[in-house]
Amino acid sequence: MSGFVREQNRPLRQGGVGVRWPGEWEPHAATWLAWPHNRETWPGCLERAETDFAAIVRALHRRERVHIAVGDAALEARARRALAAAGVDPASGQGVFFHAIPTDDAWMRDHGPVFVLRDRDGTSETAVLDLGFDAWGGKYPPWEHDAAVPAAVARELGLHCHATGGVLEGGSIDGNGAGTVLTTEACLLHPNRGGRSREQAEELLAEALGARQVIWLSDGIAGDDTDGHVDDVARFVSSDTVVTAVPGDPNHADAAVLRDAERRLRAARDAEGRPLRVATLPVPPPMRDPAGSPLPASYANFYLANGVCLLPSFGAAEDAQAEAVLAELLPGREIVRIEARTLVRGLGTVHCLTQQQPA
Repeated sequence: MSGFVREQNRPLRQGGVGVRWPGEWEPHAATWLAWPHNRETWPGCLERAETDFAAIVRALHRRERVHIAVGDAALEARARRALAAAGVDPASGQGVFFHAIPTDDAWMRDHGPVFVLRDRDGTSETAVLDLGFDAWGGKYPPWEHDAAVPAAVARELGLHCHATGGVLEGGSIDGNGAGTVLTTEACLLHPNRGGRSREQAEELLAEALGARQVIWLSDGIAGDDTDGHVDDVARFVSSDTVVTAVPGDPNHADAAVLRDAERRLRAARDAEGRPLRVATLPVPPPMRDPAGSPLPASYANFYLANGVCLLPSFGAAEDAQAEAVLAELLPGREIVRIEARTLVRGLGTVHCLTQQQPA
């Protein structure tokens, strides 16, 4: 691997030494979002998607800062109107901040910055990783604005930005905050992600995120256009606990993939050689778009922020079951359901739209 493009003469240390990618459940300084505006992503339903997106902001803004990328004044005005309708007034100083950062789409998890902590001269500092973005293997041009988001965020925050020299979306990885990273073979080893070998992928994760152990699952779920992102399959909720989606119906379209993921997780060990605690989430009923294509509806696409878990909701009985599972796993954290039946028509939901900035 070519390693990092070293910007501003501030390299991350070789082999991930001194680099830590905090767990999503750890304290946040902020959440980063990009206001939805692409009508091709939500054909005929963008306004409803904005309403549901505003609910994400409403659930977060009193708990941590919410930074929203808007490309121009017109989009900022549109966002302000939608937020006001949701009961959020950015002018009141309630923790919502707009940034004139243009985007091609709203999937901040994949095109946005990944924040890591690194040791420097005995102190810890936050750095921004630019993992590289090409719209999931060149599927949805143009993506030039999205690819520039990490560097733009770093400039806004006055942080150093480090490019990894490859392509790696944030939704394709999940971490336990202590050197263990979860991913899928289907995505990271896909030819359209550069044709990496497993060893090259693990080297990249070690150097960029400080990974000392990579747990490989096989694939993603039906309807996922990202070639198998892990954040619809399984997620860490603490350093030793992972929750994974498992359908009750053995004939479910994703049954084989998800049962295999559960099996692999139960056999896995973390970076310290310890077995994981594995819990299971239900799977929502199959959902399809108006043309009949499957949609990637998953309760695993939740987002953890300060004192809260945002859970995608699909108007199904399984919503309550998923909430109960996460409430037990996350004591003291409020579970807030986010209506996601429109959001998922864009082929992603809550986690795909958010990116945490650790405290």
